[in-house]
Amino acid sequence: MSVQNLSDISWLIMIVQVPAAPSRHRVAVWRELRRFGGVPVGQGTWAAPDVPACRAGAEKAQELAQAGGGDLILLTTRSGDDAAKLRDLFMAAREDEWKEFLADCAKFTGEVAREISKQKFTLAELEEEEQSLERLRRWSRSIRTRDVLGGASAARAEEEMATCTAALDDFAGYVYRQVHS
Repeated sequence: MSVQNLSDISWLIMIVQVPAAPSRHRVAVWRELRRFGGVPVGQGTWAAPDVPACRAGAEKAQELAQAGGGDLILLTTRSGDDAAKLRDLFMAAREDEWKEFLADCAKFTGEVAREISKQKFTLAELEEEEQSLERLRRWSRSIRTRDVLGGASAARAEEEMATCTAALDDFAGYVYRQVHS
């Protein structure tokens, strides 16, 4: 998203009220709020930037709440001092996600390096590592979808995905040479 001044962003404030039982409705609302990047700001209260992707997610969460016999009150703020606090909460949540993702990228490249050092060049191992890389790709896309304000670690995450892909390509080369020798 291209934002000229992050302090000028309006925010969605979502007040969620869903009966405790059955819990599946509360969980469905909670999952939807997290899926589009909402951050909890208090008991039953969430916030997200007022951008089309987040607004669509909030409206879907509202439908889920109503389907569970509850409601989601959707308010819009104007920019200001409190908006800066919301922005900081939102950006911190995205940064935490990117840090966890980067740690998993390091684990992936470490695992590939261990398999190379053990010379474990089997098709089964290659398939396992391919599945792990695909999981990282899905996770990266998921975070990038929520990171509508462009977190500081997003560029580094893209670089690490390229490193992971290169590591798997190297490993695949070893496997294919082993299988075809």
